[in-house]
Amino acid sequence: MPYDDRTPPTRHGRPVLTAAALAILSLTVAGCGAAGGSADAKQTRPRPGSSAVPPSEASSAAAKPLPKGPLTGRTVVIDPGHNPRNRDHTREINSKVDIGTGMKECDTTGTATDAGYAEARFTLDVSHRLRTLLESQGAKVVLTHHEDRPFGPCIDERARIGNEAGADAVVSVHADGSAAGNRGFHVIVPGPVNEGAADTTKIVGPSRELGTRIAGQFHRATGSAPSNYVGDHTGLDTRKDLGGLNLSTVPKVFVECGNMRDPKDAALLTSAKWRQKAARGIADGISGYLNG
Repeated sequence: MPYDDRTPPTRHGRPVLTAAALAILSLTVAGCGAAGGSADAKQTRPRPGSSAVPPSEASSAAAKPLPKGPLTGRTVVIDPGHNPRNRDHTREINSKVDIGTGMKECDTTGTATDAGYAEARFTLDVSHRLRTLLESQGAKVVLTHHEDRPFGPCIDERARIGNEAGADAVVSVHADGSAAGNRGFHVIVPGPVNEGAADTTKIVGPSRELGTRIAGQFHRATGSAPSNYVGDHTGLDTRKDLGGLNLSTVPKVFVECGNMRDPKDAALLTSAKWRQKAARGIADGISGYLNG
């Protein structure tokens, strides 16, 4: 899929949301705002394309031979946060799923810049750039979705895709929706959880190493500083309330690339050139982790 190299149109004021989207705005901010994560839950009707590895991924991987490189033999799953179509399926994304520590929503709409550039668009663009960079190094790359489904996937399914792919690393790409003045990136790593279906015991250490590598390379590639409001300026934030992490059995992190609600960060996030740098930083972090 081609990259989105267009500059998002500038509009005054905050993005116009549907009534249904406004109704779940609080969930959006809670799920991927100040805390910087996505939601989790089951859907009340059959999930379109709910196989662990989407058919489009399996067929494309079989049809396209990968070049030999430092990541040959490695599998990386990229999870573009949210879905641009989620706002049209509020009932489905508000349904609940068990994340081990409790019940959470299937997904959220994500946030947006004040000019209307949606996080879900940002995450897809960076994820496609990231896939190209990793495949050029020989990695097999699986995306959890391509905006090829009406909504979701739900976060429990996102975790399952990584698990069933036997991924060596999983990265969920996001952008935050905190208050203006809060700036910078942070990488969310799983904390120790062993409740119900969740057991992160074996992935806490490897995930933190993955997160540390990505944080360092992201700073180097983009010039962005670690978050000034999450993680004590380390660029790392440990969470136990995100189903996408709790239900993972393979090393996994979330990357919050910046704060869409801050004008200065938003200017970066809406720049195609900067998004390429962000993808490069994440790719270099993954490569360093897998080759370390």
